[in-house]
Amino acid sequence: MREDELEMIAGIDHFVLTVASLEVTCEFYQRVLGFERIDAADRPTALAFGSHKIN
Repeated sequence: MREDELEMIAGIDHFVLTVASLEVTCEFYQRVLGFERIDAADRPTALAFGSHKIN
């Protein structure tokens, strides 16, 4: 593999998880990984870590 081929992905903007239980998943990410849960009326639930988030 050439060196320029190794840099195909510079970063990830966001990703979405589909889960069986939102409550169980959020509790795990908060308790084990220290994420902050963000609930907004007009948006899906998100879990933030630093300047990143998943929803």
